[in-house]
Amino acid sequence: MRLIGLTGGIATGKSTVDAMLARRGANVIDADELAREAVQRGEPTLDRVAERFGEEVLRRDGSLDRERLGKLVFADSDARHDLEAITHPRINELIRERVASALSGAAPLVVVDVPLLFEHAREGMYEGVLLVYAPVDVQLRRLHDRNHLDEAAARQRLAAQLPIDEKRARATWIIDNGGEESATQRAVDAWWERYGPS
Repeated sequence: MRLIGLTGGIATGKSTVDAMLARRGANVIDADELAREAVQRGEPTLDRVAERFGEEVLRRDGSLDRERLGKLVFADSDARHDLEAITHPRINELIRERVASALSGAAPLVVVDVPLLFEHAREGMYEGVLLVYAPVDVQLRRLHDRNHLDEAAARQRLAAQLPIDEKRARATWIIDNGGEESATQRAVDAWWERYGPS
């Protein structure tokens, strides 16, 4: 049983690599999914988010309007830090619960996908860190195509994270996802054969 972290930058394709690893038998724990779980209706964390950012970040049904909140926090670093201070304790609690459960299971590899792993100095929690890499121009194009962001808004999102090349320098292993998906699949397969569970 091995426990590794996985990270990358926005729009580098972490979910694509997560799915490829899962198909090989890894148990993948996605911090983004847990972040959504942490702010579901009925969660105290959501109440604290609404208290800090106002009722306008809630939809009519009381659920979080992630798009509206995103516009607020990516335009204001203080607001982003406030949001992280509210949500990260609950997200980290959920990660710990999922990891404990996964480590008692049968999967040969547990992968914890944490977008801000390096930003929050979490690399020491894992045997190693697998980085999903794509060049900045690819990130910008994907943010335009996927999220319909103009270049200024896309660069604002990138600026909220460590530069991808800095993450690359700190990673244990790298999967290049800047090209065709078939090339990424070959890279994941090669990584699994060399570094994955024996």
